Amino acid sequence: MRNAATFLGIIAGLMGIFIGFFGFAYVEFSEAQPQIAENLGLFENPALIQFASFIAPLLAIAGGAVAASRGLWGGIAMLLASACFYYAFGFNVFTFFPIGFAGLGGLLAIAARQPDSPTSH
Repeated sequence: MRNAATFLGIIAGLMGIFIGFFGFAYVEFSEAQPQIAENLGLFENPALIQFASFIAPLLAIAGGAVAASRGLWGGIAMLLASACFYYAFGFNVFTFFPIGFAGLGGLLAIAARQPDSPTSH
């Protein structure tokens, strides 16, 4: 289960990098071109969007990397990443995979009692 949590966390983080890149870039664009951004829509809290754009993918990738050895820490990091994606960007067509993958990876990492060990079948 921890191996699955590792892959889910890393995949969620890689997808989240693109969401974070565009979220951060849109905040920068809205600050540079406020007239155009008013027509497209503004964020209520741009600092939160920029923070979440950086920290959520970082937590997902780090949580996935840590999940193999420290399931609880990795699971908590992935659940925090999932919550950060949801709080900052909401649940939509661009965020449902990173939210779902990081959330499921976090649950799997926490639910795994001990590291995966090879078993003979």
